[in-house]
Amino acid sequence: MDDLMTLSEASEYISKSKETLRRWDNEGKLNAVREPMSNYRLYRKSDLDNLFGGFIDFKVKESVSNHVQPNHNYTVIELFAGAGGLAVGMEKAGLKCVALNDVDKWACQTLRNNRPNWNVLEGDIKQFNFTEYKDKVDVVTGGFPCQAFSYAGKKLGLADARGTLFYEFARVVKEVNPPICIGENVRGLLSHDGGKTLQGMISILDEIGYHVVPVQVLKAIHYNVPQKRERLILVGIRKDIDIKYDYPKPYKRIYNLSDALKKGDLFDSDVPKSEGSKYPKSKIEVLDLVPPKGYWRDLPLDIQKEFMGGSFHLGGGKTGIARRIGWDEPCLTLTCSPAQKQTERCHPEETRPFTVREYARIQTFPDDWQFAGSIAQQYKQIGNAVPVNLGKEVGYSIVKFLNAYYSLSKPK
Repeated sequence: MDDLMTLSEASEYISKSKETLRRWDNEGKLNAVREPMSNYRLYRKSDLDNLFGGFIDFKVKESVSNHVQPNHNYTVIELFAGAGGLAVGMEKAGLKCVALNDVDKWACQTLRNNRPNWNVLEGDIKQFNFTEYKDKVDVVTGGFPCQAFSYAGKKLGLADARGTLFYEFARVVKEVNPPICIGENVRGLLSHDGGKTLQGMISILDEIGYHVVPVQVLKAIHYNVPQKRERLILVGIRKDIDIKYDYPKPYKRIYNLSDALKKGDLFDSDVPKSEGSKYPKSKIEVLDLVPPKGYWRDLPLDIQKEFMGGSFHLGGGKTGIARRIGWDEPCLTLTCSPAQKQTERCHPEETRPFTVREYARIQTFPDDWQFAGSIAQQYKQIGNAVPVNLGKEVGYSIVKFLNAYYSLSKPK
């Protein structure tokens, strides 16, 4: 099979909009092939490389750097900390965690095992009061889940959000009063409840004294992460501070699965051996027939029909089903379980899911960061995490902001 890319993948690969690609196809400048069942456009990678080969170079010489040294000892409180992806990234950027909260006992055990000196607050965030940190901490971060607010009025206040985890995030920000707060979430927050959920969050932060910077979705592949993963970043600056916050600049180089699992620029050794899930025999027999970067459409037609069942005739791409990742592409977004039918992530050469340490590498965790609990619990913690390298780059952007703030003659 000539490596085929969807419209979205081709658009990202050559940094052109989907609309441009559609127009070029209509004008005959860059012809797409049509997927037989759905009639969706697919692009031959060889065509893209021939046309844009001079511009696409995974090993580009990097000219961008977000690295900045902290001028002071900056501190952070992290809420909904999970297994510590964001916290480790912040630590690498030079920020010190003074308290971390999570409700999941295995995630908290992971944090304690790796950083015995960290103050890990295990349990429901509602039980914890943070007023002891008022005006003593530089940043509060939190990856709160998407929850719709129930309210009738136009403008949402803090009290209206009671019962949601965002309410708890905002409550802690109000109690601590840091110069800057950072929320992170899935891209879906942009459209959640018709955009009302995000607007409600912005309104609440405004009420407690924080101006929200225009929201951005950061693509992990632009921040030294070998994975197609997107995180929405919500940045609040205390209203008495007149300093601009800049998001981290994207890097030019895109790392791929080979960079994650083999010795190279990202890691100085091959991925360590570790435990992992296994496929049942019936699934192995099917996935053995799928080439690297292939998916269920690459199976013989009779096996396609048997494997897909009723969904075979439903149309749509369903490109995550029976998907084998290729060495020369970034991994698709990791989920909480490595072998779900809709989001298959099969190893390029061996017919098996990624192991725990491979999962951790793709999320750019250091090899010595150990996860607590069963194999299923470990996968869940890693799949839920913010990629460490993305956390580090966001951390640099915070350090840059705080350096500017504390350089003022009288920071408040």
